[in-house]
Amino acid sequence: MTPLLLAVAAAAGVHLVYTAVAFGWRGIGPSTSGAADRPTLRRRLEDWLVQAGLEDVRLSEFVSVVAVLAVVAFVVAYAYFGGYVIATVIALFAATSPVAAYRNRRRARREAAAESWPMLIEELRVRTTSLGRSIPQALFEVGLNGPEELRPAFAAAHREWMLSTDFTRTIDVLKSRLADPTADAVCETLLVAHEVGGSDVANRLSALAEDRMSDTQDRKDARSRQAGVRFARRFVLIVPAGMALAGSSIGEGRAAFGTGLGQAAAVAAVGLVALCWMWAGRIMRLPEAERVFG
Repeated sequence: MTPLLLAVAAAAGVHLVYTAVAFGWRGIGPSTSGAADRPTLRRRLEDWLVQAGLEDVRLSEFVSVVAVLAVVAFVVAYAYFGGYVIATVIALFAATSPVAAYRNRRRARREAAAESWPMLIEELRVRTTSLGRSIPQALFEVGLNGPEELRPAFAAAHREWMLSTDFTRTIDVLKSRLADPTADAVCETLLVAHEVGGSDVANRLSALAEDRMSDTQDRKDARSRQAGVRFARRFVLIVPAGMALAGSSIGEGRAAFGTGLGQAAAVAAVGLVALCWMWAGRIMRLPEAERVFG
């Protein structure tokens, strides 16, 4: 009876998480009470996927992969430890592994883009002033020859421009594919300059490039000061896992995980490690710029 109740509870939890993310439902049953909040939530999650390099992956597909990983991890953990509680905890950790992996990838891509934007903005300024390029032409020349992480977004925007010659729609495509606050500011500056005209665009781009360069340097300095702490954080995560595996292979260690007390101790240990990991990550997290023109 207990396994059946645990399976039902797990299925209900997956249902609630999926419907809250995919449909914006709140509560136990189907509901539209969260419809007003759904666009903001969905946009933030979709921006997260785009920033992680998963612009062609739908949110429902990502959630499905997470659910499958959780089920597989539960089966494997139960076969090894012989307990439902510890298997459930391990399944939750496995479900968060894709999120953590793509979170690291997202951070690396955003750092690379942040380091590239000052140079790109300065090149935009030179092309639109000294070289006499039109704003759309300068934008595509800079983007298509820019960093590898940004080229697909500029290629999609270029296709939109070639099909419609509508710079507003082109800018919307570029902003949605980049999902970056600096890109939003640059795009809006260029859009206003393209529609209104004027000679002040060079000064504004120069000021924006200087601001982005200063912000990038400050973030580099902060991360360099945190390097030792970040290494210690990973080391502390690996040591308890190694001790648990070593203990389970000695004598009756593996059988101890199947007892009620053993499972309770394992869950408590895993929970404490997880709480310390999240707490350390939270206090080391640098503030991220919010999208204003998204």
